[in-house]
Amino acid sequence: MKNLIVTVVAALAFTLTVRASEVSAKITGVHLCCPGCVKGANKAMEGIQGVTATANEEQGIVTLTGTDTATVQKAADALVAAGYFGKSSDPAIKLNAETGAKGKDVKSLEVENVHLCCGKCVKAVNTALGEVKGVTGNTATKGAKSFTVNGDFNDKEVFAALQKNGLTGQAK
Repeated sequence: MKNLIVTVVAALAFTLTVRASEVSAKITGVHLCCPGCVKGANKAMEGIQGVTATANEEQGIVTLTGTDTATVQKAADALVAAGYFGKSSDPAIKLNAETGAKGKDVKSLEVENVHLCCGKCVKAVNTALGEVKGVTGNTATKGAKSFTVNGDFNDKEVFAALQKNGLTGQAK
């Protein structure tokens, strides 16, 4: 009986130690307008060992939990690579805001890797780009892998607006 109690206490202590070492970060402000967005965010984390991701469509939050900071950072990087953006609750987990934009005024910009699974995603891109001085139009469509932004605008401002609206991408 004593051995059983010792074993149970040791197992509980081990479980608490493992739990205590888990790292969790909430990524808030993520564009999650539909089940397709949730599926895309979750799919971005597939194949990353030691991490679980939970996307909450109503709140626009993706919670990343992993075995250590490096693992959760990999998941955050995968989320950004899939075209999503937000703000991390954990200062050790950084969302990479680099887009390849050079901070120059341009008349046309090819943008790729923005999450565009549905019409609401396209509407979010249109809303974001509508906030950028000098943008006159874009070719974003549902399911597009890339689109063009037209007008006379600063390329970095395009990505700042997308990121403010929970999306991101790369200059092509």
